Amino acid sequence: MNFERIQEKLNILADAAKYDVSCSSSGSKRANTSKGLGNSSGMGICHSYTEDGRCVSLLKILLTNHCIFDCAYCVSRRSNDIKRAAFKIQEVVDLTINFYRRNYIEGLFLSSGIFHTPDYTMERLIAVAKKLRLEENFNGYIHLKSIPGCSDELMQEAGLYADRLSINIEIPTVSGLKLLAPEKDHKDFIKPMEKVKNQIQVYNSEKKLIKSTPKYAPAGQSTQMIVGATGESDKDIMYSAVHYYATYKMKRVYYSGYVPVLEDSRLPALTTEVPMLRENRLYQTDWLLRFYGFDVRELLNDTHPNLDVDVDPKLSWALRNLQHFPVDINKADKRMLARIPGLGMKSVNKVINARRYRKLNWEHLKAIGVALNRAKFFITCESRNWERRDLSAEKIKGMILQGSASKYNKFYNNQLTLF
Repeated sequence: MNFERIQEKLNILADAAKYDVSCSSSGSKRANTSKGLGNSSGMGICHSYTEDGRCVSLLKILLTNHCIFDCAYCVSRRSNDIKRAAFKIQEVVDLTINFYRRNYIEGLFLSSGIFHTPDYTMERLIAVAKKLRLEENFNGYIHLKSIPGCSDELMQEAGLYADRLSINIEIPTVSGLKLLAPEKDHKDFIKPMEKVKNQIQVYNSEKKLIKSTPKYAPAGQSTQMIVGATGESDKDIMYSAVHYYATYKMKRVYYSGYVPVLEDSRLPALTTEVPMLRENRLYQTDWLLRFYGFDVRELLNDTHPNLDVDVDPKLSWALRNLQHFPVDINKADKRMLARIPGLGMKSVNKVINARRYRKLNWEHLKAIGVALNRAKFFITCESRNWERRDLSAEKIKGMILQGSASKYNKFYNNQLTLF
């Protein structure tokens, strides 16, 4: 084995994989010393989370960055003049096992550019997982990218060896995909999603009758959308996400702020900042839809097609619906408690349990962990100390922002700053 060439391939293909946010990169790089123990490498080591909340480290790489497509938003596009590399199947297997034995990783996150045909690419991805499972007896976590346009038979086989399958929808709307990736067909993305969903349902049904039924993608499937490459509103993005959750039973939809890496008239300028705050707001909205009982139409609609970047989506909704507040913290049901800004679901459950024994006041709520700097404007409790109830939404918003520290916005001021 040529270790220098493997090192070069790893540098190229781990760097190319960083634009996929289905799991987040640690970005850490710490060299060992003569008396130290272990080291941390930034090359392709990322973190993901299991269903029970455990964090697992994954080797995150592409099988190759060669690609037959010329998608405007992709750094590996056919016309882009970059260094190209490709791993052999056995090289990926050896890297995974060697990293695993050294306790660097607990699994593999493997994607690829599309070369020759979608089926040929998918066959090679499956071959890596199959070798790891059958020849190396590897029982760690494996996340495989589904290749758009590959056959149903290959998708069925992939789920037998991978813990999770994912296919990136890339652009949230069909029109946006046609603009930036005219060679691709939206149907090619949908077909593998449908196959995985159906196979998971078949497995769940057969498992009830035959306990020895082979597992199929036990961690489900996920997808990813690029944010900011085209002109979609937050409403367009979140309505698409809700569709994928409902129709294809996605475990997660990821949102990736577009990183300007290529000059193209169809894309934002290279000097455009990555929309990190917008990405964060979309994740917060996703969380509210999945765990807090909100409907997407409450948060985003024709009147409010984009999220407020100044405040989180729950606070934004509360400020637009002050007729529902104040809420008596000692009487409100769980659904309404979950809608109070400053209360997470853990705090909601603690409030419900605590108020069985006594009426709660401000001190109790503070001890529970309620963020009173936001919640105090929307609740009442067992206390004579009240916040004023004649405040407008804009006034409440300004008071909350002035008393908040944000990694995105350090200061909030109604005055125009010139210098």
